[in-house]
Amino acid sequence: MTIESILRVILSFVAAIPAIVLHEVAHGYVAYRLGDPTARTMGRLTLNPLAHIDPIGTVLVPLILVVLGGPVFGWAKPVPINPRYFRNPFQGMLYVALAGPTTNVVLGMATILIGRLLLLIIPLGGAGSTDFLGSFVRTLFALLGMFVLINLFLAVLNMIPVPPLDGSRVLTYFLPLEGKRFMLSLERYGLLIFAALIFLGGLDWLFNLILRAVVALLGIEWFSVVWSFFASSA
Repeated sequence: MTIESILRVILSFVAAIPAIVLHEVAHGYVAYRLGDPTARTMGRLTLNPLAHIDPIGTVLVPLILVVLGGPVFGWAKPVPINPRYFRNPFQGMLYVALAGPTTNVVLGMATILIGRLLLLIIPLGGAGSTDFLGSFVRTLFALLGMFVLINLFLAVLNMIPVPPLDGSRVLTYFLPLEGKRFMLSLERYGLLIFAALIFLGGLDWLFNLILRAVVALLGIEWFSVVWSFFASSA
């Protein structure tokens, strides 16, 4: 593995871990505000990544995807939620479910704004330069762009209405009672359904859709820096 490949792996994790951790903390914080102390009691309302790392979802899966050159995504240990603390359990779970993807969207949009402001000060014209400053600028904008891509991908991915993704909780709230029971019964098969979705290529179209959106949001110049940086390091 080359130095460039190692740098690519490191930067991918630097971008992915905050997005994943803040997603889970948002779930726990909203649940806490609605009266559920479970996450706080178990020490999960913390920004310390070690409290949220899942060996498979936070380390192994993202690492494999980075090495294979695919879209980087993963998951942390789910924050424990007890809906019995909520006045309206289904409504409470709706708010908790929306908190994670909303956080990722806000992070992605805020990063775009920061990047746009930086572009007014630091031109990207010299980002391909081989000197230290040019390399630093290229790496900085590659990292920011990857952070945007990962956050938007996590937000949209988690809104797929398949258990255990957040979208299933959102859909459950709007279903009649029988529909709610059906969605709850799918929980035990959620991981199998999601794995089948990945195996059958069901996420390819989603990644391509998000990729087009990110290109439009970042602009060709900024996105080309992101793409060339990570593609050339693969």
